[in-house]
Amino acid sequence: MHPDLFRADLEAKPAALAALADALRGGDPFASLGDVRRVAFLGMGSSRYAATVAAHRLRRAGIDAVADYASALPVPEPPGTLTVAISASGASREVLDALAVRGGGHVALTNVADSPVTEGASLVVPMLAGEEKGGVACRSFQHTLGLLLALERRLTGAALDLPGLLLKAAEASADLLERRWLDDVLPLLDGPDGVYTIAPYERISSAEQSALMLREGPRRPADACETGDWSHVDVYLTKTRDYRALLFPGSRYDAQAMDWIKRRGSTVVTVGAPVGGARAAVRYRHDGEADVALLAETLVAELVAAAWWR
Repeated sequence: MHPDLFRADLEAKPAALAALADALRGGDPFASLGDVRRVAFLGMGSSRYAATVAAHRLRRAGIDAVADYASALPVPEPPGTLTVAISASGASREVLDALAVRGGGHVALTNVADSPVTEGASLVVPMLAGEEKGGVACRSFQHTLGLLLALERRLTGAALDLPGLLLKAAEASADLLERRWLDDVLPLLDGPDGVYTIAPYERISSAEQSALMLREGPRRPADACETGDWSHVDVYLTKTRDYRALLFPGSRYDAQAMDWIKRRGSTVVTVGAPVGGARAAVRYRHDGEADVALLAETLVAELVAAAWWR
């Protein structure tokens, strides 16, 4: 793991997303799937974060779907279940152990061709994120989300211009890389008690991945919370801690959380649209579109992490 190489991996995001858009314009990687009655995602870490959002989106579209820790005790699955095993390295021990219990015939989503997760797979979908020389799953996380949107499109028949969405996410990423916001945000988040990340459940992966980036690179304390749940589990920290947070807006409970945060004098930076009581807002191109935000907004925490790590 190396901070300068991590920063270079982040700077390569726009080009990698544009290449993924081109690949999806050329064909649907899930076109061979037959009748699917249920989807079971298996993953750990960043893979599970992305899968949680994908499963929720499928359920909202009327498709039975679940995202589980690959390390959890196996649950019997009904006939017609599609198992999607996600591992950027292709070698996550927990995922491989879960597949050994479930048997073959799964879909393998991985960034490493011919890796162990592809053994026994009925379909292998490459992430096409390229080598992450910094040693941190940043582009592979983003590409996982993009490809899970492709799976959603296939299973639901949604009229989603996915290549167009990925190009917007590439533009958003390029904008975040070019804008001068980092020097203003770093001191706002640099407190003695870590950084907390808050996002609506529809984009909970943004909060979870952002917190992970701050732990994995610069080794800072960081934790994630869902916006509505915040008032039940993290509100207490604002009374006794130097509470500093990244808020990913879009929840109908943003104002409820910010009411407590303003009363307690805590520090919040929003990623996207400004929210009353926040100390700053990091804007970027297309930040009013929820699916673009889902794909691009973690770059803010990743760039903060890269700066602190260096």
